[in-house]
Amino acid sequence: MTSTLFRNVHLLDLASEDGMTSATDLLVADGCIAKTGIALTVPDGARVIDGKGDLLMPGLINAHFHSSVNHMKGRLPCLPLELFMLYESPALETLRPTPRQAYLRTMLGCIEMLRNGTTAVMDDCFFVPEPAPEIIDAVAQAYADSGIRATLALDEPELSEIEKLPFLDELAPADLRDGLARRPKLAAPDLLSLYDHLIGRWHGAEGGRIGAAVSCSAPQRVTPDYFAALDALSRDHDLPVFAHMLETKLQRVLGHENFGGRSLVRYTHDLGLLSERMQVIHAIWVDGDDLDLIAETGANVAHNPISNLRLGSGIMPLREMLDRHIPVALGVDEAIADDAVNMWSVMKTAGMIHSLSGDDPDLWPSAREILYAATRGGSHAMRRPGLGTLQPGAPADLTLVDLSSLAFLPLNDLVRQLVHVENGSSVRLTMVAGRVVAEAGRVTTVDEAALLDEAREVFAEIAPSLRRAASEVADLLPVYRAMHDRAAARDVGITRKLKRGLG
Repeated sequence: MTSTLFRNVHLLDLASEDGMTSATDLLVADGCIAKTGIALTVPDGARVIDGKGDLLMPGLINAHFHSSVNHMKGRLPCLPLELFMLYESPALETLRPTPRQAYLRTMLGCIEMLRNGTTAVMDDCFFVPEPAPEIIDAVAQAYADSGIRATLALDEPELSEIEKLPFLDELAPADLRDGLARRPKLAAPDLLSLYDHLIGRWHGAEGGRIGAAVSCSAPQRVTPDYFAALDALSRDHDLPVFAHMLETKLQRVLGHENFGGRSLVRYTHDLGLLSERMQVIHAIWVDGDDLDLIAETGANVAHNPISNLRLGSGIMPLREMLDRHIPVALGVDEAIADDAVNMWSVMKTAGMIHSLSGDDPDLWPSAREILYAATRGGSHAMRRPGLGTLQPGAPADLTLVDLSSLAFLPLNDLVRQLVHVENGSSVRLTMVAGRVVAEAGRVTTVDEAALLDEAREVFAEIAPSLRRAASEVADLLPVYRAMHDRAAARDVGITRKLKRGLG
């Protein structure tokens, strides 16, 4: 692999007062950071990039993502999660993609991320109406071709809607009950066979740039036996485990209804499955006991603030997590619940939303804490040591940021301006594993223009199918709204939302 020498760059340094080093050089060789220093010697055949006094920083890590709806931006209004999912991921034959469609929709997210300096993504990919080897391969191939670093899991529930949600059993009318009581087509042995395919074909591919993870989707959506089988896969191959937990108040109520008063965090712990390999996704409606369990077991949390606002889920107790030294990473969640795949806007939102959590500004997160979560926090979640740093030997996943752009004019506080001002437009160059994958606003690893033209045509053709799918689930909306309203009326002892009223 050709080496690259960055000349005259400032390196991000969150430990320093200025947030960056003085101007220096950084050498990349064999896909890793080789060394830093003044006036480094240019190796034979190396590409020299003039940093022009700009900032070289670790690439951002999108630590929670669902690529399956990259083509559905703006299609839905703001809705509570349980209603939103009716339209986002119904298991309908109408929505079955071709491998090419799956490839293109994944590539849309890759292009947006790489252009904006996101170098790694953790994709908890769901497959409608169910996963298949050729669709898994199409998603993974898009990640391979784009040049991004990716960890891919199969987000597939195992239980029926009635089994995994409260109150549906009594609320559902007779003509809908059979459908709501029907389990997904693929049972645990089928899903484990697909994991054998994913791990055998893709884990460690592209020189380790592509990896596998496992996903239960959420503890209430699978049987304990399948959950344990996924954990065993994770342990055997050292894979992250994805688990959505306590994203909504309804999920807190679910613990009272279905798990003997235990929260989903406590339930998972009681199964012996809460571990340092687990990524607890969202963790909004958690209490102190839940956070103590997460901290004791070494699990990490994925914070998705824009999605949480879009779906009205609530405000995660970030300070309480950081005080317990729980590793926190940041994620987009998905294009349909963010309407962008932009980690800069995620950082900005995370840096502001927690000011509503209390009146003591000393407890609000600092810009440095947020930027740390978007880099080192993501590295911890991916189980990729060194990622998210500029240490010698670390993977060369880098972003070059133009400090002469309007976002940094004048340069008052680098870290605050990265978190609160920058939107991705200042990214000059993105590098993954020592390879330049985007430069001057364009992805360089694929024919970006041709792919976008094809995607525009393909997804225009399937728009009627998306509308038909929405009409197919319309009958369920009143039932799910009644379920949501019943849960919303419950007193669960905590709140993660602003209260209405004029006082």
